[in-house]
Amino acid sequence: MVKKSTPIPKRISSDQIRAGRALIRWSAADLAREAKLGLATIRRAEVTEGATSMTVANELAVRRALETAGVEFIDENGGGPGVRLRKRQQPKKVK
Repeated sequence: MVKKSTPIPKRISSDQIRAGRALIRWSAADLAREAKLGLATIRRAEVTEGATSMTVANELAVRRALETAGVEFIDENGGGPGVRLRKRQQPKKVK
């Protein structure tokens, strides 16, 4: 039986990390705490131009922390990669 591997998410850019933090009003220290990474790791990732120099594991930790907080990563679609807030579910009305 052949196991299907989980696809590796596309790499995120330093711009996406900074923009994601801004959307949810997190400081770099907040992101470091939620991703369980050092503050220096976050700051280094954010000052690079384009792709970060983070390991795949660290980048995944950052992605998961931001996604858990409501950030959605948008792939390149002709206008460049980006982020947005996930649409909040409306509570169902009780009749």
